[in-house]
Amino acid sequence: MRGLSLHRSWRLLLIVALLAAAILLPLGQKNYFIYVLTSWLIFTIAAMGLNLTLGYAGQISLAQASFMALGAYTTALMTLAGWHWLVSLPVGLTLCFVVGLVLGYPALRVKGHFLAFVTLAFNTLVFLVLRNEEWLTGGTYGLSGMPRPEFGSFSTDKQLPFYYFTLGVTVLAALGLWAIVRSPWGRAFKALRENPIRAESLGVDTRRFTLLAFAIGSAYGGLAGALVTPLVQFIEPGSFGLAHSLRILLMVVVGGAGYFFGPFIGAAVVILLPEVLRFTEGYYLIIYSALVIVMLVFVPSGLIGIFGKLRARFWPRRQVRADMAEGARLP
Repeated sequence: MRGLSLHRSWRLLLIVALLAAAILLPLGQKNYFIYVLTSWLIFTIAAMGLNLTLGYAGQISLAQASFMALGAYTTALMTLAGWHWLVSLPVGLTLCFVVGLVLGYPALRVKGHFLAFVTLAFNTLVFLVLRNEEWLTGGTYGLSGMPRPEFGSFSTDKQLPFYYFTLGVTVLAALGLWAIVRSPWGRAFKALRENPIRAESLGVDTRRFTLLAFAIGSAYGGLAGALVTPLVQFIEPGSFGLAHSLRILLMVVVGGAGYFFGPFIGAAVVILLPEVLRFTEGYYLIIYSALVIVMLVFVPSGLIGIFGKLRARFWPRRQVRADMAEGARLP
């Protein structure tokens, strides 16, 4: 028991240290660096949703960018019409949740790469609608001039306040996801991923939880899109194409699918690493791609899987059981 308590204490200490770093890192930095950090937080939220769908529930989706688009365009249209961001946000999340439920129905009949093709088709459909329905979305010219939210005397017009606003939303989103994966729903999602037939034999409503996985993951994508709108204050269909869905998928895989902190690490690699490598000038994309390929070959469980292997090596289960037995003998 003492060993387990020590492990939890170290994990809590690590979370506090990371949060403190996120608070202190942008201080004194230029606007572009703060913008990149804000993008990391936003894509982390989108990757959280895909991690729930793919990593926990085992359902492949190539449509996360399309849900970002639904959230972004809903927020943009409502804020341009004079509604506050906090009013437009629930509308965008509800729309993404409902559409996610509908998109989840094909997952009840098709699996694997067939499901990937279905979500790919949906992503393409959303892109074509956004590009062709100019009367609503502005077409290829997009929408611009969306205001950043204000909360009384707190304004997010400048980059640093908006970063802290996004950080607060990210923390709330992470706490919500933590509650989900630690609840009976989270255990049902994991059972659905490991063996759907066995899960159904144990009384898990696989139909219901498959739909929930898509719907909740889609809502997280919508939340990320709702934050993109005030960040860049300009959106167009090309910002939510298939390439961005693949980018979010890469974040989940690189960070570690099925690990809670995987999206944070994966988004940091995909968003921040290219910026770090810019000093190599024209070679940074080649170096970045090579590093990602090497990592996927030698560490298929993602970067966070490395920490799991190290923990298994230096903190074997026998030691944990011994600590538990010793704790049971203590008065």
